Amino acid sequence: MIGARAAGIVGLVLALSLAGCASSPARFYALAATAVPDTASPPLSVAVAVDSVAVPAAVDRPQFVVHKGANRVFVDEFNRWAAPLSSSIARTLAEDLANLLGTPRVVSGPLAESFDPAYRVSVDIQRFDSVRGQGSVLDAVWVVRSTAAGGTATSGRSTLREAVPAGEGGGSKPTTSRS
Repeated sequence: MIGARAAGIVGLVLALSLAGCASSPARFYALAATAVPDTASPPLSVAVAVDSVAVPAAVDRPQFVVHKGANRVFVDEFNRWAAPLSSSIARTLAEDLANLLGTPRVVSGPLAESFDPAYRVSVDIQRFDSVRGQGSVLDAVWVVRSTAAGGTATSGRSTLREAVPAGEGGGSKPTTSRS
């Protein structure tokens, strides 16, 4: 009788201990296109391929990486990207370009053999930093190449800063895309 009661108490203590060790569920985030289509202009027939987006190795992981000083980062296990960051950025960039150019013929990822883009876009993200309570900085070098014979390439650098929205003191949550 005492053995059964002791086993019950031990089981209850063990269950309560394990419940105390339970962690918060992970939250998953996806990037979203923000460019608004220009409905006043006629759609273009140009085709564009977003070929590649390179992401710094330090942030190329499912977990958010948040800076906690000049030389320290925190890998946030509970806030994660819903898909690989480089493919998510490429997809979002393609959606934004389609909206801005007024053409549905903008793709990212593997191309169908029948798809013949007039332009190819490559992006090399040099810096993608998030600082808790402050916001994010994205610094990227990009190249747009014409696929026409004798076509030219245009390159540039874009730096985007996104402050933490009012009322969101965490700062580790991603912001929406910017064009």
